[in-house]
Amino acid sequence: MSNVILERSFDPPLTDERFAEISRRLSPCLDRSGIRWLRSHLSRDRRRLICHFEAPDAGAVRDARQPARLEHERVWSGDLLEP
Repeated sequence: MSNVILERSFDPPLTDERFAEISRRLSPCLDRSGIRWLRSHLSRDRRRLICHFEAPDAGAVRDARQPARLEHERVWSGDLLEP
């Protein structure tokens, strides 16, 4: 499995209600694909979201999001660097 990062912007800023809706729509799609959503980081102005997934590759995350009709700007695989 790979570490996959997804980047997305929001205008207007992301609300808690919209985030809950995204989670509700995305979770079943990820489960069917064997992808784990590990964490998300939301900017203080709520306009930028970065999500970290454990998945076979970036394409698997892109494909899993299609049925949920969710947008993204970039999805890429990378190495996890920790102190």
